[in-house]
Amino acid sequence: MARPQNLVNLEAVTAHVPGDASRVLLDAVSLGVERGERVGVVGLNGGGKTTLLDIITGERAPDGGRVSRVGGLNLAHLAQGDRLAPGARVRDVVLAHWEGAADHEWAADAKVRDVLDGLGIGDLDRTTDGLSGGEKRRVALAAALVGDPDLVVLDEPTNHLDVEGITWLAEHLLSRRCGVVVVTHDRWFLDAVCTRTWEVAGGRVESYLGGYADWIYARAERTRQADSAEAKRQNLARKELAWLRRGPPARTSKPRYRIEAAEALIADVPPPRNTVELLGFATNRLGKTVLELEDATARVAGRTLLDDVTWRLGPGDRIGIVGVNGSGKTTLLRTLTGERPLESGRLITGTTVQLAELSQELVDLPTGMRVLEATEQVAKYVKLGKLELTASSVLERLGFPASRQWTPVGDLSGGERRRLQLTRLLMAEPNVLLLDEPTNDLDVDTLARLEDLLDGWAGTLVVVSHDRYLLERATDTVVALFGDGKITHLPGGIEEYLRRRARAGEQVNGLTAATPSAATPRPASSAADQRAARKDLQRIERRMTALTKAQEKLHAALAEAATDPDRLAVLGKELHDVDAEMEQVELDWLAAAELAEG
Repeated sequence: MARPQNLVNLEAVTAHVPGDASRVLLDAVSLGVERGERVGVVGLNGGGKTTLLDIITGERAPDGGRVSRVGGLNLAHLAQGDRLAPGARVRDVVLAHWEGAADHEWAADAKVRDVLDGLGIGDLDRTTDGLSGGEKRRVALAAALVGDPDLVVLDEPTNHLDVEGITWLAEHLLSRRCGVVVVTHDRWFLDAVCTRTWEVAGGRVESYLGGYADWIYARAERTRQADSAEAKRQNLARKELAWLRRGPPARTSKPRYRIEAAEALIADVPPPRNTVELLGFATNRLGKTVLELEDATARVAGRTLLDDVTWRLGPGDRIGIVGVNGSGKTTLLRTLTGERPLESGRLITGTTVQLAELSQELVDLPTGMRVLEATEQVAKYVKLGKLELTASSVLERLGFPASRQWTPVGDLSGGERRRLQLTRLLMAEPNVLLLDEPTNDLDVDTLARLEDLLDGWAGTLVVVSHDRYLLERATDTVVALFGDGKITHLPGGIEEYLRRRARAGEQVNGLTAATPSAATPRPASSAADQRAARKDLQRIERRMTALTKAQEKLHAALAEAATDPDRLAVLGKELHDVDAEMEQVELDWLAAAELAEG
C-alpha cells in the first residue's frame, strides 16, 4: 500500500516559551500531516497547542529541529486573534482570492456560496470596524475556507459559533478533500470531523487514530494496563468512555470489535450520576419552589425575548438552553438572577435558594492572593453529594496541580482565571447554578473534570452553551429560544433543535443564521446489496481481529527490542504499515455498515 504524501513534516522540533528558555513547550517533536488527513489537537491550556500550529504554518520558527513543506503548498490559517485590517470591507477580507473579479464570477463558485451562506455572511460591503466579535470570527473563518487550500489550520474555529454554525463547519470540512489541523475544545466537533488526534502534553505530542471518543478509549486502555483494578475502576477517562457509549447512536458508529473492547473496559463502572439520589438531596436543600417565571415579558432594544411566558425550574432540574446568537439566552439568565427586571409578570425565587452565576465575562479576582488563598477565602471545604472535598482537592480537579496552587492570581492566564472563577463559585456551595458558556477558555481535560464534579452536585443546573457534548453530558433537558417569545421544550434535544432551525430558515441580526445543509438522501440499498454488505462486514471484522493481534504482537516486540535500533526500525515500519491498513479497513467497515443498514 502506497504511503500517503505528507504536506508538512516536523523533525525533532523544539520550542520554548518566548523569553523563557527554561519552559519547554515542544521537545524534539517529530510528526507529519498527510494529504486529506483531519487532525484534532488537544491538551491543557498553555501546553503548546497554538505554538505547534504556528510552527506548522510558518508563523513561528522552531528553536530547534526542521520543518519541511511540500512544494507549492497552499495553506490557509485561522489564528486565535481576529487579525482583520481596520476599515476593510468584508468583501475585501473574504474574497481576497477574487480581487478584481466581477461578482458573477465568484458567485458562480459553489464553494464560495456554500461558505458565505453557511457562516451567515450576507452583507459584503460592511466594514470590519462595525462587526461584533462573533461576526469578525465568522469573516476570518470564511476567508480561510473560500479558497482551494491543500491544508487548513484552524485555531479554535468554533469560538463564537452557535450550534448550527458548528454543525455546518463540521459538514463542510468533511465534504472537502484538503488536510485539516484544528485546535478546539468542542468534543462533538472533534469526534465528528477528525481522523486522528494529537495530544500535546509535557513537551511531547502523542498521536492516536480517530477522534475524541477514540482518544478517550486509548487513554483509558493505557491506564487500564498500568493501574491496579481499583484505580482502573475509578479512572475518569473510563467514566468518560461510559458516557460516550451511553450517548446518541451516531457517536458510537465504531467497528464492532472496538465497541466490544470498550464495553469490556467499562463493565464495572457504576452509573456516573445517581439521578434519584441527587434529586433527593436537591429537594432537601431547595424545597419545592426554586425559580419560577409567571406571565413574564422581557424586551431588549425593541425586541420581545419573552412574551407572557410561564416557566418553572424545580429542585434537581438540569436544563440546557440553546438558540442562535442574539436570541436572548444570556438575558434569560440575568432575568432568573433578578439582575434584569421584567416588563411585566413576576420572578419567584424560593426562600432557600443560594444562587451562583458563571457569566461569560471574567469577574474581578483578588490578584494580590495566591490561587489556594483566593479559593479558601470563599471556603476551605465543600460538600458535593456524599463527598466532602478540600479547596485544594477541588482546585486539582479543575486543573490546578499542587505546584500551581501557590501561583499569584495576577500571573494566571485567561483560561486559568476562568477555572479559578468556577472553583470559587463551587466552593460557595450554591444550590442553583447558572452557567453561561462555561466552555470558554477551558480545555477538554478541564471540561471532563468539571462534568465529573457536576455529576455529584445536588442542585438545579441551567447551562447556556453551544457545546453539544457538554449539553448532552451534563443536562437532562434541553429548551430553546427561537425568537418567538417562548421557551420551547425539545424532547429530541440538539438534533430536534437543528431540524426545527433548518425548517424555519430564520434571520438574526441582519445576517442569515448558519443552517446546516440538508444531507443528500442516500438511495435505499436493495436486499441483495444488504446481504452482500453483511458478508463484507464479517470478512472485514475477521481482518480487523487479525490486524489487532498483529498490532499487539508488534507493540510487545518493540518493547523487547528497546536496545536494538536496527530491530526497532524494522518493527516500526511494520507497525506503520499495519496501522495504515487498519485505518483503511475501518473506513471500509463504516461504508459496509452503512450499506447493510439500508
